[in-house]
Amino acid sequence: MAMDLKEIESFIKEAMPDAIVEIQDLAGDGNHYSATVTSSQFSGKSKIEQHKMVYNSLKGRMGNELHALAIKTKDS
Repeated sequence: MAMDLKEIESFIKEAMPDAIVEIQDLAGDGNHYSATVTSSQFSGKSKIEQHKMVYNSLKGRMGNELHALAIKTKDS
């Protein structure tokens, strides 16, 4: 079963409460999303570390309920 925008946002905000999360459904199919996440928790971390933080917030759903997620991260 696919995840919706609000579920993705909720998981990210649970892990990073200060995050500003913008999510787009790229294909309109509920399976291909783009997320821009801005958080002070990214400060001093590499882009790879920042992306891992976002993937970890999804608690194993990436590749299962969530098929594709393009991530952009920004330090606030």
